[in-house]
Amino acid sequence: MKEIINLFIAFAKVGVLTFGGGYAMLPILQREIVEKNNWAEDDELMDYYAIGQCTPGVIAVNTATFIGQKNKGLLGGIMATLGVVTPSLIIITAIAAFISNFSDLAIVKNAFAGVRVCVCVLILNAVMKLWKSSVVDKATLIIFIGVFLGSVLTDLSPILFIVITAIAGIVIKNWGGSLNDLPSVIF
Repeated sequence: MKEIINLFIAFAKVGVLTFGGGYAMLPILQREIVEKNNWAEDDELMDYYAIGQCTPGVIAVNTATFIGQKNKGLLGGIMATLGVVTPSLIIITAIAAFISNFSDLAIVKNAFAGVRVCVCVLILNAVMKLWKSSVVDKATLIIFIGVFLGSVLTDLSPILFIVITAIAGIVIKNWGGSLNDLPSVIF
């Protein structure tokens, strides 16, 4: 039962500290789930996060559900999900009660502008951490560049990128382990 409560508390921390959506939660998730509680490895967390993006719903909720279920079954999934959404429900309810009265104040607008900058930095930090564990050879570098260019230059769905890169990973691993193992003539 203690582990179930710990799941709720850990994901409540993620929920209360995540401003700016799913991408901003990555550094907090990594610290709480991987470093502090050892509920998943970095690569496993990224897998859950990628699946969370592909499935309907909010990334944070999906990821919490996957990690909670993996560690403590159905009850763990439910408690992790409740943990991640409870702070948002409380905060949004409080804000909704007062926002119309204060939304035009310069101090509120400036505060939101500052939070947006902070969210950008948190996302960049998450990308830097993910880069180190994800882009490990020529194959993953080429996949990264392809997805980056594809997402910047097109309006394709992220789901399509995930499906294509999953297939690329399977093909590359079955072909020879990595593109580093392929003849250099190709590159």
